[in-house]
Amino acid sequence: MDNFDAQIVGAAMTSAEKAHNAGFLSQHDGVGISFWIISIAMVATTVFLMMESQRVLGHWRTSMTCGSLVTLVAGVHYFYMREFWVKVGDSPIVYRYIDWSITVPLQMIEFYLILAAASQSSGGGKTVSSGMFWRLLVGTVIMLAFGYAGETGAVGALPGFVGGMAGWAFILMEIFAGEASSVNAENASKHVQTAFYNMRMIVSVGWSIYPLGYFFGTLSHGFLYKSISALNVIYNLADFVNKIGFVLAVWACAVADTEEHESRKAQMHNSV
Repeated sequence: MDNFDAQIVGAAMTSAEKAHNAGFLSQHDGVGISFWIISIAMVATTVFLMMESQRVLGHWRTSMTCGSLVTLVAGVHYFYMREFWVKVGDSPIVYRYIDWSITVPLQMIEFYLILAAASQSSGGGKTVSSGMFWRLLVGTVIMLAFGYAGETGAVGALPGFVGGMAGWAFILMEIFAGEASSVNAENASKHVQTAFYNMRMIVSVGWSIYPLGYFFGTLSHGFLYKSISALNVIYNLADFVNKIGFVLAVWACAVADTEEHESRKAQMHNSV
């Protein structure tokens, strides 16, 4: 009778339940699927950037390598976050903030690298200082520290949100009105300016998705239903747009600059 009952239970168990019990991704788990898609996209972008870095001009290669590190680190963490979500069914806060604590500073380094290359290649004008990077890093630390404290309950959800927004505002001030903006305007070629503009738009417009996820997952009590599913889907979407879009903005301008350089070189060769 016991064996018969077990067979009945086993037959009645859905494939989704079997997958969940075995620790595998269920076809009905939209959040888990989003983790999986983005992890693969991050790995694919990493391979693509590493291959493409071999055919661009030298002053773009460090930026391309840095971009590939952004997506590589994110991809590794997304595999762990997906596993945590599938097996535990909770938000992988620690993994996510470890990921951000590495990848967001790398994105700030991208700003410094392309502007440093621009100031070196221009042969004059304003030179970018290391202080610009440190100011961006300070804003990043403030933003992430308050966000993590708010999501883990170390501080109230609202103070965490306000502190995180202050760090983000500090970053925006630097790239829109600070040294980064002035160096770009004075020294950069049109391709560097395009890359800087696109990266700046991602940090301002694209990063606005993160406060939305924080609101739905942490602040919405009393207004809307607090949902860890909504929080993770929104965060996953934001990472897809802001990490992959960020590094592809650099790649697109690097390729355009390289092709223009090769075209000029070919014209000079033909005219001789």
